Amino acid sequence: MSDIEKKGSSEESGQEKATASDGMALVANKEGEGLQRKLKNRHAQMISIGVADPSSYELANFKCKGGVIGTGLFLGTATSLQNGGPGGLLLGYLIVSSACVGVMLSLGELVTFLPVAGGQVTLSGRFVDPALAFAMGWNYWYSWIVTLPAELSAAAVLINFWNKSINNAAWITICLVVVVGINFLGTRAFGECEFWFASIKVITIVGLIILGLVIDLGGAPDKDRRGFRYWHNPGAFVQFKDIAGAKGRFLGFWSVLINAAYAFLGTEILGMTAAEMTNPTKNIPRAIRGVYIRILIFYILGVFILGLICPSNNPDLGIESTANGSAWVIAIKLSGIKALPSIVNACLLTSAWSAGSSDLYTSSRALYGLAKTGQAPAIFTRTNKYGTPWVSLIVSTLLGLLAYMGITEGSNKVFNWFANMSAVTGMLNWMGISLTLIRFRSGLKAQGLSTDILPYKSSLQPYAAWWSLMWTILIILFADWSVFLKGGWDVPSFVTNYFPLPFFFLMYFGYKFVMGTKVVPPSEMDFVTFANIKGGTAYS
Repeated sequence: MSDIEKKGSSEESGQEKATASDGMALVANKEGEGLQRKLKNRHAQMISIGVADPSSYELANFKCKGGVIGTGLFLGTATSLQNGGPGGLLLGYLIVSSACVGVMLSLGELVTFLPVAGGQVTLSGRFVDPALAFAMGWNYWYSWIVTLPAELSAAAVLINFWNKSINNAAWITICLVVVVGINFLGTRAFGECEFWFASIKVITIVGLIILGLVIDLGGAPDKDRRGFRYWHNPGAFVQFKDIAGAKGRFLGFWSVLINAAYAFLGTEILGMTAAEMTNPTKNIPRAIRGVYIRILIFYILGVFILGLICPSNNPDLGIESTANGSAWVIAIKLSGIKALPSIVNACLLTSAWSAGSSDLYTSSRALYGLAKTGQAPAIFTRTNKYGTPWVSLIVSTLLGLLAYMGITEGSNKVFNWFANMSAVTGMLNWMGISLTLIRFRSGLKAQGLSTDILPYKSSLQPYAAWWSLMWTILIILFADWSVFLKGGWDVPSFVTNYFPLPFFFLMYFGYKFVMGTKVVPPSEMDFVTFANIKGGTAYS
């Protein structure tokens, strides 16, 4: 093999035939359309900032997941500040931010080189093992399909901030129609909506950071110059559950670390858009390069400012599922400003809509990607003339009806158990991305290929991938560590947090046993099919 045999644009034209060299079947599109590249650079930039922020995980007392800007930053930080203090909050977010950057660098290198349907899921089958793609794909589909109804329920809760007289079923129905409508209008409509939703989030968090500085420096109505007061009293770190000494402070920090990890989940959705991105060789790297500055400004600076203006011992932290439970809103109220809670709640509502839309988009593309490689029924590859995988979208939409379970107390409890599992499944996907990049780099080395063939590469690789893999494994293993504390045992919490791990491996080894797959040797990895090879040649 010497020249590019098939470009990533083959995905666009839907000309894939029977099999790929990695042994995974490639199913032709039934209607000859396939996905269409309609997402532009500005869409990619905003998707990497604010797409996929499942706010319901905080709103419904679940683990809080969020995109680079989402309710993990708006609401989830309240519980983290309460458990870890301003020092623990900052340290926890710094560490998880570094792991997130490693994942995104890995993802960027992979999907820029191979912008195929299914993104990181498909590529894990090519460079690690088809069984891993099967486990990751269905795991990823479940992660987002169960988040969709939770997000719809969250939107209803947020609307209750203004009106509690109307049954939540009405609000859920309205939100579901909006989310489904956005997705059935096609990829371009999805990209436009996410662009504007993310723009609202950016404006909100930038405004909050600036307002936080004003409050801290004494410019608020109360004229109180706070400085680093709350770092001294009640202190930079919190004694978690009143456990004394360094142990209590460490556990407080670790609690922040776990919650922060879930707040960053969703950033990797950019990889699922690769097959629908115009000029992915240029647009995806642009979005990835911006991750550093966005995390630095929006998350690190954001939580630092928050720790300056809101005391960690405030009794109102996290007690409500609306804007009133936000540490930002609490700090604003303490400063004497009264008008902003409704504005913040409105932003959270748009975040819920955005998250629901991206949940449906991601779950449908994950199912489509599985079908393209023969790991799901071929009917799910069907697309319409707009490039929308309508069969996958319909199935994913039907499962969104589970949102109505949240209306009654008994069914809501059962649904919460299923929804809680998606937090760990999201971290398993991060683990898969990191592992795939490590194997990808090993394959390049084994075949004597230079990284110069890659349209996008990072000088931090593969070390960044190893760093992310280490932290991801630790977070998965200690996802529900608090149940092991004295008096903290909770069977439902333990099962929902740890069940996804053995089930993931059951899918992996089960598929290996049934299909007889093997780990792809580095010397046999395919670096040509569908590849965007810099200069047009892989082998000299």
